[in-house]
Amino acid sequence: MSLIKIKSNAKINLSLNVLGKLNSGFHKIESIISFIDLHDVIQIKQISSKTHQVIFYGKFSKVIPKNNTVTNLLMKLDDENLLKNKKYLVKINKKIPLKSGMGGGSMNAASILKYFIEKKKIKIKKYKINKIINQIGSDVILGMKKKNSILKGNGELYRSNVKLNLHLLIIKPNFGCSTAKIYKGIKSFSKKNNYKNYNTILSHNNLINLKNDLEKSAFKMHPKLLEIKKKMLKLPKILFVRMTGSGSSMIGYFKSKKATINAAKLLKKNYRHYWCTVSKTV
Repeated sequence: MSLIKIKSNAKINLSLNVLGKLNSGFHKIESIISFIDLHDVIQIKQISSKTHQVIFYGKFSKVIPKNNTVTNLLMKLDDENLLKNKKYLVKINKKIPLKSGMGGGSMNAASILKYFIEKKKIKIKKYKINKIINQIGSDVILGMKKKNSILKGNGELYRSNVKLNLHLLIIKPNFGCSTAKIYKGIKSFSKKNNYKNYNTILSHNNLINLKNDLEKSAFKMHPKLLEIKKKMLKLPKILFVRMTGSGSSMIGYFKSKKATINAAKLLKKNYRHYWCTVSKTV
């Protein structure tokens, strides 16, 4: 059996509001999520082996721990006997930086689970899918459908077919942010939004006025992120700049590819040693 290739697209948070803290210790959030053409490449096939083989390679593969979202997913599927004792080789070319706020690991797990379901490698009911996903990571559910999504404070997820048509300039400094520490630094909470017209919510004019509540905490711990944002806001033809997730990637949004490429040339002059790339929403 030959290796099957699948794309695992990065996710971005166009906005993120922290509404409060749950009894579990986690925070209640609402967020607008999209996907971009930056992606990891996953190759997968069934093998004759007693164990699964998960191999990471590529630019951002060196510090991935032995126990990760992909191995956790395969372990959960084995625990539920959903793979019927079949084992798989999974090779992942990591093009999404770790600790970047773009959900690389969670999207890998979602892409593999989606592949198993769509190719009928496993038979599973929806409630069990959600159970497994919740055990692996809160972001995994987002990657089950590559659509713009609005995550409400009550946990409901609304998917939209609206195309954003945004071009992105992404810069990640040579450090990551600890999600736990960033959330711990949150001292106040936002009010819940009453979403009415989802298409209006996803308009460029509305997105410009939104925010990421985690920025304040992240900027306090990592002042360099605030410096980057201020420099990006001065770039020609930029619509807005926002950190994605808990960082450390900062993203500038543009209407055109040409403006994004020109801005990237300017930004790279200031941050030659930081990872920087252009992308677009899908």
